[in-house]
Amino acid sequence: MLRKMTQKLRVLITDNLSIAGLKVLEAEPQLEIVNRSGLTPDQVREELKNADGIIIRSGTKLTPALLDGQTRLKVIVRAGVGVDNVDLEAATRQGIVVMNTPAGNTTSTAEHTFAMLMSLARNIPQAAATMKAGGWDRNKFTGSQLAGKTLAVIGLGRIGLTVAKRALAFEMKVLGYDPYLSEERAREFGISLYRDVDELIDKCDFLTVHTPFTPETNGLINATRLAKMRKGARIVNCARGGIVDEAALAAAIETGHIGGAALDVFVDEPPAKDHPLRKLDKVICAPHLGASTEEAQEAVAVEAAEIITAFLVHNEVRHAINMVPISGAELKDAKTYLDLGYRLGLLQSQLLAQRFKSAGIKEARVTYRGEVAKRKTKLITQAFVAGLMSSGVDEPANIINAEVVARERGIRITESSTDQAGDFASLVSTTIVSDHGEFDVSGTIFGNEFLRLVRLDGFHLDAYLDGHLLMFRHQDKPGLIGFIGTAMGQHNVNISHMALGRSKVGGEALAVLNLDSAPSDSARQQVAGHPDVTGVELVQLPPAGQPLPWFDSRS
Repeated sequence: MLRKMTQKLRVLITDNLSIAGLKVLEAEPQLEIVNRSGLTPDQVREELKNADGIIIRSGTKLTPALLDGQTRLKVIVRAGVGVDNVDLEAATRQGIVVMNTPAGNTTSTAEHTFAMLMSLARNIPQAAATMKAGGWDRNKFTGSQLAGKTLAVIGLGRIGLTVAKRALAFEMKVLGYDPYLSEERAREFGISLYRDVDELIDKCDFLTVHTPFTPETNGLINATRLAKMRKGARIVNCARGGIVDEAALAAAIETGHIGGAALDVFVDEPPAKDHPLRKLDKVICAPHLGASTEEAQEAVAVEAAEIITAFLVHNEVRHAINMVPISGAELKDAKTYLDLGYRLGLLQSQLLAQRFKSAGIKEARVTYRGEVAKRKTKLITQAFVAGLMSSGVDEPANIINAEVVARERGIRITESSTDQAGDFASLVSTTIVSDHGEFDVSGTIFGNEFLRLVRLDGFHLDAYLDGHLLMFRHQDKPGLIGFIGTAMGQHNVNISHMALGRSKVGGEALAVLNLDSAPSDSARQQVAGHPDVTGVELVQLPPAGQPLPWFDSRS
């Protein structure tokens, strides 16, 4: 994956990089710098054939077509947080490591958000435009003070928390939504924490979004939620275009229900000249300036230069999105246990989300017993946390950054181990401490590769840890299992394996069905409708043998 080179290592730069970053690169004698901005996609593809690494910003889009067949390219560094313009799947498939610079533009983006918020509250751009045109209309631009107003911050990662701190300094009341930030961490910042966007949407005067753009956050602030907001409430989006439904926002402003918006990002950039939001007087638009400060440009450039140099010259990995810092021999030895930890994390995350909408996690504990305790358990813990934090965060969670992402949300990660074996030669037990209590899930490995779920919710069982897992809690009564089998058959869903755990004969029980395909909503509802069934959940895990998301299949 990594290898020493006797020839100079070529670094291609296709977007403008600050002089400070270029100086870091030029100071390394083993690097050859090719600085060529403004290339066409075809030209980028040709240049990549002779590049060991590339540094990009937002102007270069690395698509599967550009990355396909790039046998020399080893690393992509995005000078900035988002990697939306890099096809991660294609990069991973080609064995190319993708890194970013997550901290460099936090302050600048938060300050820009607050500048947009203040401009929105006081109508500053509109008033300035009138003055430039020769006018003097004080009454027309009467605004609102921020002190005493309520700000809702959707997404409490680095930038969201930085915005919240500034709002509190302006004597605003801050409400926050985040699926992972702990109650204790929120209290430290003075934030009233909510686990459901709909519970705070009608309680704020201003709302700002700071989530990643994912299928779950696409249209997060939609027509329904806009209608629930207070009349005259205002919206700020300096995160990603599409998190706020643009058409719904324009309509809500035109009717007068929403008092205005300040937008730095759009679905299509640049937006069309006739875009409806561009025409509205109560909308402030900026051309994606969140990280456009001299300080941020220099910080991300220097960080990008340092991490690509460390990777190419010293075989060090920092801020990787799709790779783990581990040698080939170590990887071969630990890979099955990393896969076990990752799947246990995915299972915990999905179960908590289904049961409580959001986890509100305070602590995650991993305990190792038996032969596994002699291995590099830190890596397995990181894999577990990566699965646990696989959605709802403002940066991709992987085996490198998962614990950092978790700790930023106030989640304590602990591990313990003993080489004394219990019922299994090796056992990995995970415990989540959340706002709703403690939840335990344990797994093991049969042979050298078969992953098993052996404990869930206090029940001992033996289920496969792959594919579609339909779980249902029930009273242990005759005829129920036959009913479940018939129900799945009626919906053309094949049961490949079934595991049952129970407290006592006729008492509470838990069953896990491994299915060949995902059951429909109607199939799940049919199971849930049985009088002896008390709960139904569906967990989607990777198929058996699928490589971990951070490794090329050739690893």
